[in-house]
Amino acid sequence: MVRGMKASDRAAIRESGGDRAFNVANYILLTIVLIVVLYPLVYVVSASFSSSYAVLSGKVWLWPVEPSLEGYKAVFKNKNILTGFQNTFFYTLAGTFVNVVMTVLAAYPLSRKDFRGRNKFMLLFVFTMMFNGGLIPTYFVVKDLSMIDTVWAMLIPTALSVWNVIIMRTYFQTTIPGELLEASQIDGCNDFRFLLKIVVPLSGPIIAVIALFYAVGHWNQYFNAMIYLKNPQLYPLQLILRDILVQNEVRIDMLGDVKSAAARQGLRELLKYSLIVISSVPLMLVYPFVQKFFVKGVMIGSIKG
Repeated sequence: MVRGMKASDRAAIRESGGDRAFNVANYILLTIVLIVVLYPLVYVVSASFSSSYAVLSGKVWLWPVEPSLEGYKAVFKNKNILTGFQNTFFYTLAGTFVNVVMTVLAAYPLSRKDFRGRNKFMLLFVFTMMFNGGLIPTYFVVKDLSMIDTVWAMLIPTALSVWNVIIMRTYFQTTIPGELLEASQIDGCNDFRFLLKIVVPLSGPIIAVIALFYAVGHWNQYFNAMIYLKNPQLYPLQLILRDILVQNEVRIDMLGDVKSAAARQGLRELLKYSLIVISSVPLMLVYPFVQKFFVKGVMIGSIKG
């Protein structure tokens, strides 16, 4: 009977009036949410490509007004901003590498059922999530290790996230079968070789997700730099961006030949938007390549505890 019905009749049966109303309401709600979320992003990009006068006078609403690259030219004229870019790239790449290595080396032993005392070690890891020494003791530890005003202050204190260890440990437990370990041991494979040759290649999704989490954290890091770094040559981009956005500090060498106070104020506002766009572009370019791993990596890594 169903096979003899027209496609329109089958569609009418599958989707009732209530279903259609629910779908319409969903589309309307999601469209509103999209506009609310997307408009600030569009506005920032449009303002960064507009003239300083258009931004200062409030003429920019959706599209660039009096298109100009004035803000981007001012950004790349300043050596501190370029140095901040280089430092941030280094902190992100080196820090993410250290983070992923430390997380894998911590999570894999904790996932092995034959590891004696793994529950006690796991308890110690979880304890540090709930209780820590605080800012001042942490600062003294970093100071006593002679890491103040060095790149190590940006890498070592944040070398490991217990939450990410738990996620990766759960992934190993649910994805890497014990029979695979037994078969490799029969073939003479030791633990380190099994980890590097079998576990890591099979854990691409979760490693990609964890690496992106760490990379975003390093890219947006400014608080540790503000505490531990004194040399401006070591400042990350976000700390320089903070000085411009929060403290409204724009150096004279950013301004070029602009002399009037109104022009300086307009360029200051324009520089903010240009810096926001430039600092966000690298992560936006990386995200599409790891997005496909998100659902698989995070969901599999959170099935069991």
